[in-house]
Amino acid sequence: QMRSTPMTFASQAWILFSTLALHAADPKPKPVYQYESDGIAVPAASPDETKVANFGPDSVKAARRYLEEGALAWVREKSCVNCHTTGPYLSEVPALSPLLGSPNPEVLADFVGSIPEGPPKEVEKNGHQYVSGSWTAIWCALGLAEWDCHITGETSSDTDHALHQMMSRQSSDGSFISYGEVEIPHITTDFELSLQAARAITAAPGWLASLEPGDTLDRIDRLKRWLRDAEPKNDFDRILHLQLAHYFPDLVTDAEKETAWSILTSRQHEDGGWSTRDFSAVDDWHFEMSATVVNLLASLPDAADPESDPYLTALAIVLLRQSGVPTSDPRIQRGLHWLKREQRVSGRWWMHSLYRGNYHYITYIATAQALKALALCDELPDVHPADPDSRQPR
Repeated sequence: QMRSTPMTFASQAWILFSTLALHAADPKPKPVYQYESDGIAVPAASPDETKVANFGPDSVKAARRYLEEGALAWVREKSCVNCHTTGPYLSEVPALSPLLGSPNPEVLADFVGSIPEGPPKEVEKNGHQYVSGSWTAIWCALGLAEWDCHITGETSSDTDHALHQMMSRQSSDGSFISYGEVEIPHITTDFELSLQAARAITAAPGWLASLEPGDTLDRIDRLKRWLRDAEPKNDFDRILHLQLAHYFPDLVTDAEKETAWSILTSRQHEDGGWSTRDFSAVDDWHFEMSATVVNLLASLPDAADPESDPYLTALAIVLLRQSGVPTSDPRIQRGLHWLKREQRVSGRWWMHSLYRGNYHYITYIATAQALKALALCDELPDVHPADPDSRQPR
């Protein structure tokens, strides 16, 4: 199994030494590793990690190893499919397989085994009603649908089952409720979570067209109506209408697209990047923000004037490309330049968590999104692994 970490020995040693020093001094020590399992040890994500001298095949190989090791460590050590590691892995890596190689079937098997079963249950917490298991159902369905779309070319029985289970966990108004805090902005708003479900529906090859009239198709119609009519919670929801238009063009008006274009263009920083925190007031990310998250966001050194970050920079490029904007567009070129110079020697794109200041899993999400953005601009080198046996499940 893979043991390699894509950085020099000196860089790895420095990160481990720094983290251990913090461990000794801090009564609530930071983790030494971001991901760890038998044969896998990915050092903690750190803003002090050295940036790459040159973006290219070697740094992309490092990013591929980082995504692979993080997903495998999670599958082997944890008991959930999540929005910050295995979710982005299986939702984004299949489309990158012509350049990075096929995603690991061990992660696929974990998704198949994690499809929620049994009847859905509506529960209430602090006055908010939601259907339990909807997060897991959406990530399972989306990951399996993307695998089928880009690896096999046909919808499997497991994916069909996952999609039906996902739709059975829809709320009565047609949405999917993001009922807990996670890595901002990933599935933080109901619109973003419901959009992930819409993506799963459209990704599965031929699935939507094959549905007979009945409960599942009725639920999909309710989801589409909700996405069309939902009041945006913040500017993040507003720019996501560009992605909704990519999956379901008839659900987004020209005025909504113009608003999204205007917001996205006006928020690009002088350095070429975008910042996630420019797209919502702190208390508008979620319907119930904890004091822990609010205080974290307020205490960041750049709270008053947020710096560019890789997640929103990459997402902005993805939204522009999905909307048909050519790669030559100055906004995209400036964003690409920012991404290329911000990659770290481990392959990651560092980003401080906007949810917890420990494992910084948003770094993983940002790395997957950065590779997607680069691929959509034909800027991702082909580093397809030569030895397919190295990617077999344990």
